[in-house]
Amino acid sequence: MDASSATARTAHVVAGVDFGADSAAVAQALIGVGVWVGGVGGRIVETEAYDRDDPASHSFAGPTARNAAMFGPPGRADVSRSYGIHWCLNFVCREAGHGAGVLIRALEPTDGLDTMRARRGVDDPRLLCSGPGRVGQALGIDASFNGFALDAPPFALAPRGANAVVLTGPRIGISRAADVPWRFGAAGSRFLSRPFR
Repeated sequence: MDASSATARTAHVVAGVDFGADSAAVAQALIGVGVWVGGVGGRIVETEAYDRDDPASHSFAGPTARNAAMFGPPGRADVSRSYGIHWCLNFVCREAGHGAGVLIRALEPTDGLDTMRARRGVDDPRLLCSGPGRVGQALGIDASFNGFALDAPPFALAPRGANAVVLTGPRIGISRAADVPWRFGAAGSRFLSRPFR
């Protein structure tokens, strides 16, 4: 890699995660990373990777007005609608134009729990952010956040502490390419959307 390529890749690093990397590598690296939106958030404990060559990805059919943010640049938020109801938060990775991202499936909530409880209408901290729709609702995510940079307000990311033990398994809640082992989670976390087999 020449110096100009190294400099270009460095520009995609946020909180120690290289968003220029492939989605599976980014999804693993995000386990344990802190994410906050307007001061509300916690540690990422579960992710799923998606790529444009992946029939389960909303970038599979190519760029459209609805999925344009997924095509970069990396280190941005892609906000998608699930089942026409829930706003889901994805982190864009790979080079601009590629169409890859990581779905934030679950957080361990650490900050702004009262705000999350009000948004979600539940008290149990394990139910605040255990699932991608819950994450979106707890963080107050909607379409207006689409394309926002992850290293600028209202977003804030913080590197993970000690290396987490990361579990791997097939993705869930999808009908296509469901056997691809691109779901990642923090071992022993009580805040996963569903246990790993």
